[in-house]
Amino acid sequence: MKLPPLPTLRAFEAAARRESFLQAATELGMTAAAVSQHVKALEDWLGLALFERRPRGVRLTADGRELGAACSEGLGHIARAVERLTIRRSGLRVSLACKPSVVNHWLGPRLPRFRAAHPEIQVTVVYPLGALTPEEAGADLLIRHGTRPPGRAEHILDAATRPTCSPSYLERYGPITTPADLMKQHLLHDATEAAWQSWLAERGIEGPTPSGPLYADFNLLVSSVLSGLGIGLCPTALISDHLAAGSLTVLFDEAADEDKAYWLLSGADLSEPAAVLREWLLEESAGSSG
Repeated sequence: MKLPPLPTLRAFEAAARRESFLQAATELGMTAAAVSQHVKALEDWLGLALFERRPRGVRLTADGRELGAACSEGLGHIARAVERLTIRRSGLRVSLACKPSVVNHWLGPRLPRFRAAHPEIQVTVVYPLGALTPEEAGADLLIRHGTRPPGRAEHILDAATRPTCSPSYLERYGPITTPADLMKQHLLHDATEAAWQSWLAERGIEGPTPSGPLYADFNLLVSSVLSGLGIGLCPTALISDHLAAGSLTVLFDEAADEDKAYWLLSGADLSEPAAVLREWLLEESAGSSG
């Protein structure tokens, strides 16, 4: 494998990511002159220019952008592997990638029980950022929403959504006894109106879907449902605690997204703490209604 000197790649990656020798130098704990020398050495090794030098800074060339993206991806993989190995060696930490909505409405209220049962294990919860596998998320475990993914995926929660509102909304605008009654209600939309359009059409209800606020994040939508602003299509299993407490109520049993679920994906060679958390998550999900 023919590679340029690794110190030059590290300096170049930081300079390319920030498009600044000075900022890269601050990040790496060296001088801007040293970063410049490393980048020049890499350019000489490659025989091409990676930056355009300008009076007020530098700018990546097309070749520089291509190599910068590759370096960031490669060094990122190395950094995540080192982090996983370090955590595994300590034997006391486990990382879980999970959407904020799952944390807020299902996982978060249950984590104190895990802490009480396993005080020696520190759980780190991170954003999945679109990752499809634990490895992509740089985590031991990943909770993923959607249809069943390929490979080893264990069912955590159903993702079927049903019309849901607060008791206070029902008192003000009810009764709501048939799906057709929803056409006169305040409907809240998760990102687009498509989910409500589909749910109503499957019940044979035609006509323009009542307009209402669109929310880019489910947490924002469910907060509005809880406050009595309107009716949302919510994953029943995810909001089971709110339903049990009486702060939310499901209007109709008919569901959408019945082909979807929340899935637990495990990384290869799970550490002992990760295996413990995996088993606990499966036990908790078995006890959740959905």
